[in-house]
Amino acid sequence: MPNTRLPIYLDYAATTPVHPQVLNAMLPYFSQSFGNSSSIHLYGQQAEGALESARETLASWLNCLPEEVLFTSCGTESDNLALRGAALAARQRKGANHLLISPVEHHAVSKTAQQLADLHGFDLEFLPVDPAGMVQPEWVATRIRTDTALVSVIYANNEIGTINPIKEIGRICREQGVLFHTDAVQAAGYLTVDTKQLNVDLLALGAHKFYGPKGVGGLYIRKGTPILPVQTGGSQERGLRAGTHNTPYIVGMAEALTLAQSNREKHSAQLIHMRDYLIGHVLEEIPDVQLTGHASQRLPNHTSFVFRDVDGNALLML
Repeated sequence: MPNTRLPIYLDYAATTPVHPQVLNAMLPYFSQSFGNSSSIHLYGQQAEGALESARETLASWLNCLPEEVLFTSCGTESDNLALRGAALAARQRKGANHLLISPVEHHAVSKTAQQLADLHGFDLEFLPVDPAGMVQPEWVATRIRTDTALVSVIYANNEIGTINPIKEIGRICREQGVLFHTDAVQAAGYLTVDTKQLNVDLLALGAHKFYGPKGVGGLYIRKGTPILPVQTGGSQERGLRAGTHNTPYIVGMAEALTLAQSNREKHSAQLIHMRDYLIGHVLEEIPDVQLTGHASQRLPNHTSFVFRDVDGNALLML
């Protein structure tokens, strides 16, 4: 008989299942309160009410004003809007032409920055990282220039799990008057997303990394941050992101972030125990294996190894 057993899913850095509580919160907005949030009639008012309630929920966890929260279709779009919108606005406003990013960014950041360099002539500079893939704050401080438009450093790396010292990097950027963006897509389910504590001007989220639906994201934009729209059309999201709101998914993201952040410390402690147990036994029992990323400053749910003479993709398919 064929083997119908599914393998154990361990790829939670790629995506997570939708939590049942999240799904239940979303369901009414598919077929009951299904209106367009831009419409003025009852159905539109219901959708708008749900939308703004979700915005307030995200703002409470981000420790910011509701009007500083913008909804997008995913973390990648959030990163694109942050980089393109802020860089082009900084050039328009003060002639800034320098982008400073880490070499370990998600492609949503690195490829966007590269396109800004290729198509718009920005001077793109990559920060160094240490052997664990971490950016040291002093390296940022010595590379900021008078024409720096934006600094972008990932909160926690999606491949090796290393957590960067975002709070300290943000403080340096704030002191030098330079905008600071962080991609928090991988981190939001396990680390604080308090924007005041992190000293960020722009912070990107993607719901499907913390038990929310795919196809919805968020972007924190600190009040007063100059930014230009990338997607134009209607007046949604204060004119910064045109397009009909995906109300059920936005509601789901708010519910998912609430679940993730309210249980964050307990959940992380459980995961760290299992993570370190796995790391210890793999390093002890398997020869010629190397842990990648930082030994302790890494995501609670993340392990990453290199096995000598073994192709990683082939190993996953066993």
